[in-house]
Amino acid sequence: MPIILEIVTPDSVVFSEEVEHVVVPTVNGKIDLLQRHIPIIDRIMPGDIKIKSKKEEKILAVGSGFVESYGNKVSIITDQAMDVSNEDEQVIDEAVARAKASLKEGKKSNMDQAQIELLEAAARFEMAKKIARKKSG
Repeated sequence: MPIILEIVTPDSVVFSEEVEHVVVPTVNGKIDLLQRHIPIIDRIMPGDIKIKSKKEEKILAVGSGFVESYGNKVSIITDQAMDVSNEDEQVIDEAVARAKASLKEGKKSNMDQAQIELLEAAARFEMAKKIARKKSG
């Protein structure tokens, strides 16, 4: 019996399908969620999510958020998620460099902590895209 995986961002439902299992990066390490997994709620760290279905294996990049597993359903609520398998690596590398430069400038300026944290989150998501792209082929 497969599990139902749903990945939701503030803008849309990014993924909603039956899968065999999903590996999620959490603050407590990577968790491999299979059918009949114990109920769990954990915080997601920006990184790559590995999704295995009968048809294929897919890698998605995600930002910060939460994962909940209950019964045969896994719900991921995140600020950002995307399939980067078709993204140009050079474009991703340029985005990583811009995010790091913005963060560096933000730390030098008089930005408040909340703005710095937003820049850090953006930089972590760009790095997650880079990692996911390398893993997806």
